[in-house]
Amino acid sequence: MELVRWFQDLSMEDVGSVGGKNASLGEMSRNLAPLGIKIPDGFAVTSKSYREFIKANKLEKPIRAELRKYTDRSQTLKDTGLNIRSLILNGIFPISVAEAIRSNYRILCEKTAVRNLSVAVRSSATAEDLPSASFAGLHETFLNVQGKEQLLHMCKKCYASLFTDRAITYRQQKGFDHMEIALSVGIQRMVRADRAGSGVMFTLDTETGFPHTVLINAAWGLGENIVQGTINPDQYTVFKPLLDKDGITPILEKKLGSKEQKMIYVSDNGTRTKNVQTSVEEKSSFVLDDNEILTLSRWAARIEEHYRKAMDIEWVKDDQTGDLFIVQARPETVHSAGSGTEFKSYRIAGEDQGGILTGISIGNSIVHGKVRKVHHASDLESLDEDSILVTQMTEPDWVPAMKNVKGIITDSGGRTCHAAIISREMGIPAVIGTKVATSILKEGKEITLSCAGSDEGVIYEGYLEYKMDTINLKQLPEPRTPIMINLATPESALKWWQLPTKGVGLARMEFIISNHIKVHPMALIHFDDIIEESEREQIRRITKTYRNKEDFFIEKLSSGIAKIGASQYPKPVIVRTSDFKTNEYADLIGGKNLEPHEENPMLGWRGASRYYSNRYREGFALECRALKRVREKIGLDNIIIMIPFCRTTKEAEWVLEEMEKNGLKRGEHGLKVYMMCEIPSNVILAEKFARYFDGFSIGSNDLTQLTLGVDRDSTELNYLFDENDEAVRESIREVIAKAHKAGCTVGFCGQAPSDNPEYAEFLVECGIDSISVNPDSAVEVLRHVFKAEQHQHQAVI
Repeated sequence: MELVRWFQDLSMEDVGSVGGKNASLGEMSRNLAPLGIKIPDGFAVTSKSYREFIKANKLEKPIRAELRKYTDRSQTLKDTGLNIRSLILNGIFPISVAEAIRSNYRILCEKTAVRNLSVAVRSSATAEDLPSASFAGLHETFLNVQGKEQLLHMCKKCYASLFTDRAITYRQQKGFDHMEIALSVGIQRMVRADRAGSGVMFTLDTETGFPHTVLINAAWGLGENIVQGTINPDQYTVFKPLLDKDGITPILEKKLGSKEQKMIYVSDNGTRTKNVQTSVEEKSSFVLDDNEILTLSRWAARIEEHYRKAMDIEWVKDDQTGDLFIVQARPETVHSAGSGTEFKSYRIAGEDQGGILTGISIGNSIVHGKVRKVHHASDLESLDEDSILVTQMTEPDWVPAMKNVKGIITDSGGRTCHAAIISREMGIPAVIGTKVATSILKEGKEITLSCAGSDEGVIYEGYLEYKMDTINLKQLPEPRTPIMINLATPESALKWWQLPTKGVGLARMEFIISNHIKVHPMALIHFDDIIEESEREQIRRITKTYRNKEDFFIEKLSSGIAKIGASQYPKPVIVRTSDFKTNEYADLIGGKNLEPHEENPMLGWRGASRYYSNRYREGFALECRALKRVREKIGLDNIIIMIPFCRTTKEAEWVLEEMEKNGLKRGEHGLKVYMMCEIPSNVILAEKFARYFDGFSIGSNDLTQLTLGVDRDSTELNYLFDENDEAVRESIREVIAKAHKAGCTVGFCGQAPSDNPEYAEFLVECGIDSISVNPDSAVEVLRHVFKAEQHQHQAVI
C-alpha cells in the first residue's frame, strides 16, 4: 500500500487506507467533478504512513500502557491524552514517509504554479464519517499551511489529534479499539476564501430530519467560525424537489446572521489564521446571492444522490475567481440512524405563558435542569446529571463532560456549529445563539428548556410540566377520509412531516404577520404618515436590510408560507388570507392610528370586507404578491388560497376581482380559491357561493358563534357554546349536501373531532371531504375517523 495517494485515484473503497474524509474527496473527484462539482486538488497521506510512523518510533506499547492507566482509573483522561500526544509530537518521520509528503507537495505546487502553495491539512481517521459515527470535530484541521517543513509538522499534529481527550472518549463510547484506528492526512489546495466566504450545508433539515431541503450556513472568511460556533451565520433553506424546474427559485428562507467576525489568513508568527471583526456592511449583507445558493443546493442534491444518503458538506468560495468549491462531504449520522417508524412529540402542559429567553432549537424534546455556567474547562467539574450547561460556546475538548448534562444553552452559534452537532449526536436538547444566556440566567436557577417548537427553542423559569407522546407510524390505520393538519407558524411546519396526513387544511397567514413581520402592512406602504417617532424607528430597524419596506413584507410573508407549503408538497396546502380583527391589527407596529375603534371587532371589519376597501386594498395587494411569489417564483403550486368571513356573494365577486388585479386569477396556473364557511349566509346560499369558489372549509368556531348568537369568548355563556348543538350540526349537514350538489369540495377545520369521537363519526356520515385538526391531535382523529368509517361500512352491510 502506498504512502501517499492522490484524490483522483481514490474512492469510498479506500476508507481503510485514507479514512472517510479523504475517501469521500476521492469519490467526488472521480465521479462528481466531471458533472461540474468543483473539488480542490490534493492528496492523502495514507494510514500506512501513520503506522510506519508509530512503528519507527516504537510507540504502540507506550500508547497502550497510557490507555490502560486510563481504563483502570489510575490516570486521568487529561493526563492520558497529554502523555500520548507528547509521545507522538516527539517522534520523527521515517525518511520514506517524509520524502513522500515533500515530493507530492512539490508536485501540487507545480500543478498550480505556486511556490510554497497554501494547503489545508485535515485529519481523516480510518473509522470516521461512517453512518454510525461522525467523529465531528474530534481531530484537528490546520489551514493556510505553507512550505514542506511546516507541512510535515502539521501532519504530525494531525497524528497527535487522534488522541485528544474528546477522541479517546468518543472511541470508548462507540466501542472502537484505539490502536485499530489509524489516521490519514488530507493535503488539499487552499481556496482563498478568507476574503470571500465559506460554510456548511446539510441535505436535510437538521432538527426534524425532513429530507426535502438543503440547509446552508454561510459566513465571511474561513468556515472554522461556523463549526466552532463563535458566530451566528447566515442560514438559507432550499427546497430540493423543485431545484431543476425551469424558471423557479425554490429558496424557502434566507436568514441574515450577525456574523460578528471572520477568520482570515496571516503569514507572520506562524499563526497562519486569525479572527478580525467584520464590517458593518458585511454584517448586514448575505454572504451568498441567490444563484450561488441554488448552485450549492444543486451540488448538495447531486452529492446526496450519488451517495444515496443524507450528507453533511463543507464548501468555500474563492474570492479571486468567485468559484465555489466542495472541500468535504460525509454522511449525516443523526437522522440517518433513526428507524423512521417512531415519532415522538413533546409539548408544554397547560397554557404557554411565554419564556424568558429564545434561540435556535436543536432537537425536539423538553427537559428540566439547573443552570451551570461554564466559562473555562475548569468549570466542567461542577456538571452533573441535573445540569443544563450554559456558556458562550462549547469547546470540542468539553465533549467528555457534556455527555451527561440535561441540556445545553449558548450565547452564539448556528445550526451547524460544534455545539449543535454534538448535541444532536448525543441526543441532548440545546438552545443555540441566544446572545445573552450567560448574562441573564443565574447559576443554580431551575429552568425548563423546550425544543418542542422545532425552529425556536425556549427557556422557561422553573420546572414546567410537559407531556411526551410516542407514535408508531407503522401501526396507524388508513382512513378513506383525508386527515389534514392546521398550521400557524412556519417554525413548526417541518416537525410534522412524518405524520401520514394529506396536507394542510388551514394555514393561518395572520400568525406569520404577527410573529415575523410585526408591522401593519399599511404602515409599511404609508411610512411617512406614521405619527409616533418610536414606531417609525422600530420599522426602520426591522426593515433596514431590505430594498424597500414593501419588499420586507412580501419576502417575510412568502418565506413563511413557502416553508409551510414545502412541508407537505405536493399535497394541498390551504392558506387563509389575513383574518385579524381591527383590535388585533391595531396591535401591530404602526397600526393603532390606521384602525377604527369597534365595539365588537368579532363582527366588524374583518376578512373579505377589508380586501376591497380603500383603507386596506393596498395591504391585501401585498398579501396577493406574497402568495403569487410562493406559487410562481418559488414554485409551490400546491398552495390553495382561502378567503375568510365572506358575508355575501357580491363580496366574493369583489375579492376575486382584487386578486386578479394582483396577478392571482382563479383557474390560471392551476390556482384554486376556497372560502371559509363560517357564517349562516354561507350555508343558506352555499350553491351560489360555489359559483365563485372551488371549495369550502367549515370554520366551526365562528359558525357556532353566529348560529347560536353566542360570543365564543364569553365566560358567562361558555356553557351554551357547543359545536355539537343540533342547529350547528344541521348547518354542517346542509352545506355539505349543497356544496356537493354544486361540485364543490368541503373540508372541516376545528377541534371537535379531536375531543369527541362521535363528532368524527357525524362528519364521516355527512360525507365530509377532509378533516383538518391541530397536529398534536391528528393521530387521535385519524383513529376516530377510521373507526367511524368501519361502523358506517358495517351499518351498510
